[in-house]
Amino acid sequence: MARQHFDPMGTTAVITGASSGLGVEFAHEFARRGADLVLVARRQERLEALAVDLAERYGTASTVIPLDLTAPDAVDELVRDIESRGIRVGSLVNNAGFASYGRFGDIDRRRLDEEVQLNVSALTQLSRAFWGPLTAHSRTSPGNGALVNIASVVAFQPVPFMGVYAASKAYVLSLTEALWYEAKGTGLKVTALCPGPTATEFTEVAGNGDLFFRNPQTAEQVIETAFRALDARSTPPSIVSGVGNAAGASLVGLVPKRSLLTALGRATTPKPRA
Repeated sequence: MARQHFDPMGTTAVITGASSGLGVEFAHEFARRGADLVLVARRQERLEALAVDLAERYGTASTVIPLDLTAPDAVDELVRDIESRGIRVGSLVNNAGFASYGRFGDIDRRRLDEEVQLNVSALTQLSRAFWGPLTAHSRTSPGNGALVNIASVVAFQPVPFMGVYAASKAYVLSLTEALWYEAKGTGLKVTALCPGPTATEFTEVAGNGDLFFRNPQTAEQVIETAFRALDARSTPPSIVSGVGNAAGASLVGLVPKRSLLTALGRATTPKPRA
């Protein structure tokens, strides 16, 4: 078995969007590797059930913090709460996020505001708030902590009818790759995880469940990709999950933008409702 270069045992990992999908799987893998958790999401009952499951399976301790990160001052509230409990954060997974699907002029403005707040602002604020503790911890325990930001395969190109989401994930990808460089020499592992279509609640929340995604990955497969990257001696600035998704992302720059947008637009155009 290849050596695991990421060992969070004895640390605490903060995971946002921990009540479903990738957030749940991240929590399981961190707990399996011996980390305690701070689980953050809106749905308290799901978080509490997950905390019980993690304790029974791995003997790990989880702090449940139900919070809507789109709310004003939510990030400050979360940081204060964690600090007041005396929790020293070793890893941060910015997983919380959602997409809006539809014609730009038809999507509620408040929903778009919340999408940008969660996908961009909250992620940036949390990364900044914990940057000092993360890098300080990793300087003394290299390979013991990580910053993982969830981008998307759509970060590599504009996507009609999901324009705000794709733009927000392009921001996440760019920011995280820049932070990867700034973290050099600290021992902190930094990467942007870019999943493609995944079998989670994502499309239901986005409202694009009528789009057909062939052979979506499971959340478990995406998390395996993430931890393979973290286990590498030199963790890459970003990683695309799935061979087909990675190939598609690498080819984007070779296709004329007009042709690319035309193909994507045809594939994502909302279908008339009966």
